[in-house]
Amino acid sequence: MTDRTPTPDPLILTLGMDPDTFARFDGLRRRHFPQALNHIPAHATLFHHLPGPSEPGIVETLAAMTRTQAPPEMSVTGLRFTGRGVAYVLASDALSAFRARLADQFESLSEGLTAQDRQGWRPHVTVQNKVDPGTARALHAELEAEFKPFHFTAPGLLLWRYLGGPWERRGTFTFR
Repeated sequence: MTDRTPTPDPLILTLGMDPDTFARFDGLRRRHFPQALNHIPAHATLFHHLPGPSEPGIVETLAAMTRTQAPPEMSVTGLRFTGRGVAYVLASDALSAFRARLADQFESLSEGLTAQDRQGWRPHVTVQNKVDPGTARALHAELEAEFKPFHFTAPGLLLWRYLGGPWERRGTFTFR
């Protein structure tokens, strides 16, 4: 007899943003992401697929580690044309080092990290995806023409459960 107990959906970890920065990115996403496909708010993903059954341990790790981490200063350094979309490029040595420490902790989970989450991390906020390349190229040119680098301080992290399209918020973890 096989166990037919459903396993919880995977978890996603994203960067929290201050209200003004979030409003800026989410407004762009709502304007330029295909409405029928835009089930989630603007976000910068740290981990794409953490094992749902490990949620209690993940929550415990995030609570302990964010408690000792100063809010990282984030630089928005430019735009990236993705072929069928546009993303804003983020940079932060402090957040990159913190993410590496989290990856070390999460690698010990029962399922470990997926290949996508083990590969090099390139933080970004996607404001358009899944459109015709010409449409994406035009938006990239428009946004690039008016782009000025800017900074924001990230207040914390957000944990989500992936529900096959939409996400359900599972926790907020504030940096010290």
